[in-house]
Amino acid sequence: MENVPVLIVGAGPAGLAMAACLTHLSIPYVIVERDDCSASLWRNRAYDRLKLHLAKEFCELPHMSYPTDAPTYIPKAMFVKYLNDYTMRFNIQPKYLTCVESSTYDNDKKCWSIVARDMAEGKTINFVAKFLVVASGENSAENIPVIPGLDNFPGEAIHSSRYKSGKSFSGKSVLVIGSGNSGMEIAYDLATHGVNTSIVIRSPIHVMTKEVIRLGMTLAHHLPLNLVDNLLVMAAKFIFGDLSRHGITMPKMGPMILKTKTGRSAVIDVGTVGLIKKGIIQVKGSISKIIGNIVKFQSGDEISFDAIVFATGYKSTTNMWLKNGESMLNDNGLPSNDYPNHWKGENRLYCAGLARRGLAGIAMDAKNIANDIKSKFEFPWFAST
Repeated sequence: MENVPVLIVGAGPAGLAMAACLTHLSIPYVIVERDDCSASLWRNRAYDRLKLHLAKEFCELPHMSYPTDAPTYIPKAMFVKYLNDYTMRFNIQPKYLTCVESSTYDNDKKCWSIVARDMAEGKTINFVAKFLVVASGENSAENIPVIPGLDNFPGEAIHSSRYKSGKSFSGKSVLVIGSGNSGMEIAYDLATHGVNTSIVIRSPIHVMTKEVIRLGMTLAHHLPLNLVDNLLVMAAKFIFGDLSRHGITMPKMGPMILKTKTGRSAVIDVGTVGLIKKGIIQVKGSISKIIGNIVKFQSGDEISFDAIVFATGYKSTTNMWLKNGESMLNDNGLPSNDYPNHWKGENRLYCAGLARRGLAGIAMDAKNIANDIKSKFEFPWFAST
């Protein structure tokens, strides 16, 4: 039995930010992580050419800036180094290979009872915590949709978390399913490696340049969001023209308001649109079924593919181990309350990094939670244990 004042579950960027903010306020904590490293999504499940899609000023964790000579858009390797330096600066020491199996609130003792498994030693660890912070992320498990016939597809079918580079697919025909930032960038990477590339785009999306989004995020601090959205949409139409001819339609809601209300981000174009316009990347609609290596689309098209990449996002697994968290998280393991009031539940339960607001949202969550814990922190309880 380990008595801890604060238990943080997850050592991704949200958990690290949470640990740093608690350290800044001199509040003791324990942080547990099921993988053998921090930020495993960034280290092990991100494709090679990935860069942060937002400018660095919107992607800093609390209490530590990027180096002054860092580029505006941080590449994957530099971001991982930033996380390593961040961990060292705040002396963050996660308990790795520690998987939380259950967590319940004890109404009598007014504390959280957490059961975890030390996967290295094969033994159970019991924690008692006054405060519990869910920082296990939105991206706990791969989300692959159910498609009739997928199980019998003879080619390679992988989630984007396993995709590294288009080099291994050169000369093949590949279908990318999903048109968010990952899907559009993977399609570009495949096409530039000589892959016959198609991408499924089912829903309306906003396509922007990184400079336009940077301008929008700056203006959002000074102007109403609907006005900012009007400016961004005008800029996008001027830059890209009418994309509906190429199978890309625009949502009725503007990009900034859409992000605020739904968490859905605009797609930052890395060159994909130009390849779509040239016919190098083919845009397809919804899939009806797969027969062998033939993918049948609802449009009536039937195309043979050697591989499929699912850029269909992730899902939270928090509800598999968290009990008594109904006031904070819905059935999908995401916040029940709208942003910015999403981070706090009952019984000193919190969540960091679940609001789909990127690294800026993570930083805000961590600061809010740490300050709230500080206001309630009963140091005699910790001392007495």
